[in-house]
Amino acid sequence: MSDIHVLAVARLSPLFMPQLQAAFQLHDRLHETDPEALAAVAPRVRGIAASADSRVGAELIAQLPALEIISVMGVGYDGVAVAAAKSRGVVVTHTPEVLNDDVADLAIGLMLCAARQLPAADRHVRSGEWARSGAMPLARKMSGARLGLIGMGRIGQAIALRALAFGMSVAYTARNERAGLAYRFFPDARRLAEAVDYLVVITPGGAATRHLVNAEVLQALGQGAGRGILVNVARGSVVDEEALIHALERGVIAGAALDVFENEPHVPERLRALPHVVLAPHIGSATAQTRQAMADLAMANLLAHFSGRPLPSPVPECRPES
Repeated sequence: MSDIHVLAVARLSPLFMPQLQAAFQLHDRLHETDPEALAAVAPRVRGIAASADSRVGAELIAQLPALEIISVMGVGYDGVAVAAAKSRGVVVTHTPEVLNDDVADLAIGLMLCAARQLPAADRHVRSGEWARSGAMPLARKMSGARLGLIGMGRIGQAIALRALAFGMSVAYTARNERAGLAYRFFPDARRLAEAVDYLVVITPGGAATRHLVNAEVLQALGQGAGRGILVNVARGSVVDEEALIHALERGVIAGAALDVFENEPHVPERLRALPHVVLAPHIGSATAQTRQAMADLAMANLLAHFSGRPLPSPVPECRPES
C-alpha cells in the first residue's frame, strides 16, 4: 500500500503517525501549511487521517477528487462534514468502544473531585493554608446521591454501572428511551436536571446538541436543596459556557467539573478563576493503553478499506444496511 496517498489533517498522535508513515505516502497538514503542494498532490489523495478535533469540511473534501475514506482517531466526528462525504461516496470511520472505560473512569473521578473538592484540598495543603487557617469547609457526599446522564450510549452505560457501585440512583435523557435499561428515563434535559444531584453530559456534539445544557437546564439543576453539580465529558459545544459561568458566579449550581470547553484550548479566565470548578485539559481517553488502541483501530479502518475488507468501525451514518 506504499503507493496510496493519505493526508493527515491534524497533529496526529505519535502512536498513529509512525503506522501511517510506514504504510502510506503520508502528507502532513498540507491544507494548512502549503496549499500549492496540496493542489499538486490532491488528485492522488485517497484517504484522510484525522483526530476527533479535526475539521474536515465540505470544501476540503471537494478538493480531493480521489478521496475514498476519512479515518478519525477518536469517537467524536462532529468536525467532519459527513453528509458531504456520503454524497461523494466517501466513508467515514471512528474509534468507539476502546475508550469507554477511560472516559467513564474520568467522569466518576471528576464527580468525586467536585464533590469532595480534591484539587482545592491539595492546594490547601501545598500552600500552607492548612497550618495557617485550619480545616477546609465541609464538602458533600457522593455515595447514595442521584445521578443524571445526558446521553445513554456505550460510555453513558459504563458511567451508570460505576455509579451503581457508589449506591447512586441513575436516570437519563436521550433522543429515545433505551429498551432493556432499568434506569429512569426523562424526555428532556431540563426535567432530568430537576431530579438529580449530579448531571453528567455524555452526548455527541454537533448542531443537534449545541447548547443543550443552557441557562434553563442549569437553573433546574440548582433547584435542589444541595444545588447540583455539572460534569461535562462530552463536547464543549453541548454546554452554553457563558450561561454556565453566570450560574456558577451567582451560586445557582454548587459547582462543575469539566474536561471539555467551547474553544479549546482556550478556557475563559472567569471560569478558571472559580475555586469550586474542577478543570481538566480534555483527557477523557488520555491513557497510553487506550490511545494505542485508538491508533490501532484508526489504522485498521484504513487498511481494511484499501484491502477491500469490511470496515471495523464506520460511523453510524456510513454503516452498510443489513
